[in-house]
Formats: sequence, structure tokens, C-alpha cells
Amino acid sequence: MSTPTRIRSGAMAFSEVPVIPCNDECLLRAGNTNCGGCGMSIGLTMLGRALAEAEDTCTLAIPACCGAVTAGAFPTTSYGVPTVCTTFAASPAVASGLAAIRDINGESGQVICWAGDGGTYDIGLATLSAAAERNENLIYICYDNEIYGNTGGQRSSATPHGARTTTTPGGKEERKKDILAIMAAHGIPYAATLSIAHPEDFRRKLLTAFGMSGMRFLLIHSPCPTGWKSEPADSVALVRMAVASGLFPLVEIFDGERYRVNVEPDFTDPAEYFARQRRFHDDEVDLEATRRTCRARHERLRFLAESFPA
Repeated sequence: MSTPTRIRSGAMAFSEVPVIPCNDECLLRAGNTNCGGCGMSIGLTMLGRALAEAEDTCTLAIPACCGAVTAGAFPTTSYGVPTVCTTFAASPAVASGLAAIRDINGESGQVICWAGDGGTYDIGLATLSAAAERNENLIYICYDNEIYGNTGGQRSSATPHGARTTTTPGGKEERKKDILAIMAAHGIPYAATLSIAHPEDFRRKLLTAFGMSGMRFLLIHSPCPTGWKSEPADSVALVRMAVASGLFPLVEIFDGERYRVNVEPDFTDPAEYFARQRRFHDDEVDLEATRRTCRARHERLRFLAESFPA
């Protein structure tokens, strides 16, 4: 490990900045405050392992979300990398500044936004779109738990149709927003979906993103046992079912123009996926319509992948 650098103001040294070690524990430390079965925790662990494999590190910009609470109480932190907690709407703007300074100084390391769906689909969409339009040199990762998990479980525009939340006790009436299509429409270099139930695909996509420049957007399907009313031990199985049924396609989109389908769904019946989450009532989910939607979505993605291959 290299010698820590000393920052000086005139002739007076006021702090020392240690070199951050890069290993499979450098991102998220044990003893964090996350709930059991949290998909975000699994995603952070997998991100840390990919950074270690790439012999890379990162600076995190995190808006108000469960990821900000993960740090724990001052003066300790569960994050082992430099982390800036931002306002709900500002993480892409803050990350743009961090990335600009890194690039101006010729420094290494990734700048990564780590945000929930509230700070991505809703409150942070304006600054996210602006960063994408400018093609800022950063990675934006949304762990999508389909609710405002940190503030009591309110609905977001990522909440699926029929899901009960504290603000939709009778089930949400609107469909889930297609954030991946919105980001791809910006023509950014890379947009992809990630599954914690498919670790090799997850790892490969992270390494792909690390090796590129410009704006990269990654979307993780992230179970929240507290908000989903599911068993913590079911989290990975739920994501596996979502991918197999076609509810959560695994795809990559390059430059907004070239498509690749990573996993072919076998169209497993989604009934069990909904049954394992008490946020859904049987009469609030139209299973037949869901099956038709999953097949139609896959057919469209397959058409795009064959017509405009990556």
C-alpha cells in the first residue's frame, strides 16, 4: 500500500488521506443496519466483489434512501469507500461533479450513484435525465425495491400494478414505469438490468460498465422483505421467479440502439411470485393479463435484439 498523502493549506497540514484498500470487503462492512434478506445488501456485496476483481474502487453518491441509512450512526460507517450523501433529487448532479474532478485530476476509480427507485424513477429523474443527456462519465445503479422503503413503504412509480403500500392500501392502479426504456432513449453508452439470482450475469455487466466511459445505467431488481411482506429467505428465489416468468427481463442496451437479451425466460407461472408476497391480494392481480404482458414484452425485446443486435 502506498504512503498516505498529506493535504496542506499553506504550510499547515490539516489531515491525512489514507489509500483505500481494495478487497472483497472494501465496499460494505459487516454489522451494517440493513434488514435481513435485503436485495440492496446483496447488490452492494456483489458490487464490492466486482470492484475487487477489477482491482478498482469507487466513490459513492447516495441520495436519501435505505442506502444512506446503511452507513449507520456517526461517527462510524458501514461503507469502506468515500461516500457522499445527497438530497433526494441531487445524486446525479453531485456525482457529475465528483466525476469531473476525478477526470480533471487524472485520478482512477469509479464514481457510482447508488439510489433507490424513489430517487431514480421519481424525485431524482430530472437530474438523472440531465446527467444522461450530458453523457456524464459515471455509473448510476438503481436498486429497485418498488417502494419508498426508507420512509414507511409508500408507492413509487416503480411500484407494480396491484401492489398494496401505505399510500395504496387497495392496490396500486397504475402500471410500473419503464425506466430502462427511458434511459435508453437518451442514447447513453450502456443500460442494463441485473439480477441477484444470476450472479455471473451480474458480475459480467458490472465489469462491462467498469470498462466503459460515459453514462452507464444499471437497474437491479431488489426485494424488500419489509415492504413486500415476504420472507427474508425468499429474496433470491423471488428474483429468480421474476426473471423466469418474464416479469423482469435481463437485457443490455448499447448506445440506445443495440439490444441483447441475456436470459430467455421459460415463462414460469408468476402466480407463486405474487403468492409469496403479502403485498398482493389474489383479486388484485390479473394473472392472465400478466402472462400476456410478459410474453409480449419478451417478443418485443427479442425482435429488437434480432433486428438491432449488440
